[in-house]
Amino acid sequence: MFYGIIVSIYYFDNKQYRLPHIHVAYDEQEAVVSIPDGVVIEGEIQVNKMKLLQAWIEIHKDELMANWNLAVNGNKVFKIEPLK
Repeated sequence: MFYGIIVSIYYFDNKQYRLPHIHVAYDEQEAVVSIPDGVVIEGEIQVNKMKLLQAWIEIHKDELMANWNLAVNGNKVFKIEPLK
């Protein structure tokens, strides 16, 4: 979580969206965002929060992809540093 943005990766979550993604919540908004390119797959998030999220994804893309691979195989994921 950073700047009120909650980021989640779910275990075994590669059936509905076959590409690596994260689930994002801010206030009453929710979205599914692809890890490789930071594009919203479903839902919406405020533009200013989306820009922060995309910057964070770019900085931590390797860690996010590693966590994605762990999660879809049911393994424990690692905490990723928030955007500061």
